[in-house]
Amino acid sequence: MDAGLSSCNECVMDFEEHPTVWIPLPDGTRLAARIWRPITDTPVPAILEFLPYRRRDVTAPRDEATYPALAARGFAGVRVDLRGTGDSDGHFDDEYSETELSDAEATIGWIAAQPWCNGNVGMQGISWGGFNALQVAARQPPALKAVISIASTVDRFADDIHTKGGAQMGTNLYWATQMLGRAAAPPDAAVVGEGWRAQWLDRLENLSALAFTWIVHQRRDAYWKHGSICEDFAVVQAPALMIAGWADGYRNTPWKARDGLGENVRSVTGPWVHLYPHIAVPGLRMDYIEEAASWFGQHLRGDEVPDLPAHRLFLSEAVRPDAPRDVEQGHWITIDQSEVSQTTLHLSPGTLGAAGEVEDVLLQSPTDTGTDGGAFFTQGGDTDLPGDQRADDGRSLCFETEALTEALDIVGVPSLRLPVAIDGPQGNLIARLVDVHPDGCAHRISMGVLNLSHRHSSETPESMTPGQPETITLPFDATAYRLRPGHKLRLALSTAYFPLILPPPSDVTATLTLGPDAQLTLPTAPYTETTVPEPPAGDPRPTYARKTRPEDYRTTTHNRSTGETRVVQASTTGLREHPDHGLQFEDTHKAVWSITRGDPLSLSGQEETTALRIRDGITTEVVATGRLTATATHFHVEARLAALENGEQIFLREWQEDIPRDHA
Repeated sequence: MDAGLSSCNECVMDFEEHPTVWIPLPDGTRLAARIWRPITDTPVPAILEFLPYRRRDVTAPRDEATYPALAARGFAGVRVDLRGTGDSDGHFDDEYSETELSDAEATIGWIAAQPWCNGNVGMQGISWGGFNALQVAARQPPALKAVISIASTVDRFADDIHTKGGAQMGTNLYWATQMLGRAAAPPDAAVVGEGWRAQWLDRLENLSALAFTWIVHQRRDAYWKHGSICEDFAVVQAPALMIAGWADGYRNTPWKARDGLGENVRSVTGPWVHLYPHIAVPGLRMDYIEEAASWFGQHLRGDEVPDLPAHRLFLSEAVRPDAPRDVEQGHWITIDQSEVSQTTLHLSPGTLGAAGEVEDVLLQSPTDTGTDGGAFFTQGGDTDLPGDQRADDGRSLCFETEALTEALDIVGVPSLRLPVAIDGPQGNLIARLVDVHPDGCAHRISMGVLNLSHRHSSETPESMTPGQPETITLPFDATAYRLRPGHKLRLALSTAYFPLILPPPSDVTATLTLGPDAQLTLPTAPYTETTVPEPPAGDPRPTYARKTRPEDYRTTTHNRSTGETRVVQASTTGLREHPDHGLQFEDTHKAVWSITRGDPLSLSGQEETTALRIRDGITTEVVATGRLTATATHFHVEARLAALENGEQIFLREWQEDIPRDHA
């Protein structure tokens, strides 16, 4: 047990840390938890975060920037490793599985029954923890009184890392490989004792490669509906605070949650990447500790606090992708979602504005269009954010306004309505809204993707009839953005967006019919300027001793003689050592994606992740690899998992499978 006191001015309570507490499940499995508790004789509310990301290394800096401060404000923080991950017993099976959600319910019941808990539990988390917080709330465990869900989704098919607009995403392979490597890392011998090696080997033997599970499900079937609370919003009774960032792929959830859950939801969307908002970039950051303490204080112990606005949004403006994005320009606003109105612009050759004559135009983008699109899952760094869009715009069909004479605010979910025909049965259409600065610099405001086979339904996709035009509706991602006077709004359309979106089997040409039926709808809303409190200056995460330096890079090369474009991204956290328990850890990632212009079947993606751990002179490494190629009828998927101890391979397993393409 370690005692401490946070140094910030708002803290009122001493707290103690319990580095490892074992939580028993009904089947005898034990989950490993790290708990911070206020030192008091009065029972307190508890906040649970339930993750597969290893509480003693991967999330430790983030946890140590969050839970001590919440404990000092009177909340017990309970950070739990999922079954089969970190130091917990058992076997990991899949994301948001029935086992995971049942375990979470049992964990909430255990917490609520502890003498130090007042019986009220909240859940919080970003990404995985934000997902399962909503999913567990839908199961209505009696002790769960409120949740905070950050960078999550209410629809696992439409708004996660696997598919977008019914199109397969390259990030599907990325995340499957990441999870294979993360789940395969060994438990810490300092926690589980001499049996750590046997537990590790058992864990390795029972892991599955999730790429095969995820890629098989190419339509919105029962697999994706499980855990998608949009199937029945009414089952979520616990109040939910939804938080998202415009620089992240998970930006639609607050908007959809407000539509579905109504007054039971409050939301904040800032300029951030995929990080907790008190440690995120770009600035301005939000004082998440005070926000969470207020939210959970209201719902877990009856504190009287002012009611929050329904929607608080950061209205970004004049973002430059060619400059560091440490601090975003713009200001905070609050809106009433029910008051959103719409402005319609029509597509004419090269222009956005009034409707022109009916005219057909052809669109066939090079297969490597999209290499400046950045990542879906943004972690910070310039390598993840979209770059200057001018090169991709040059490979797209573009329409733009005249230079604006007054500011244009876009607040909400834009949409495109357009008559389209393609010369094959399958094809993708990608639409981007771009802020064109007076000097030509081009920032991507929002994007939308549609696999045209999913134009009517993602549950029952239907091929296009070649040459037969149909009017499609393509929604963009939600946004709050101001274009300044002198800037132009550009709509860029393409049939490819590589490597974020995987190409269809053939390099199709689209025929777009311009005129009165070709419409871009821009939402706007009356708003009130507001403020969102910022945290104390500086990064609250602790600094661990580094043995090696972190690195992060992304390169794109085009071989003019072969037509091949290759995108390489690599990063390493550097080798760090936790100051309290001495575990050394490093995680690395490398991705290589390539495609040849004019040949979508040349698609090749390879992902690799390595987890290295050093404990008491023993070095363990887990290397997970995923590879994806394609034919006209199948995706060929390979996975490999190797484990090494002191440089000697002790485990190897390989998988491969040809998965039929299902309207993809």
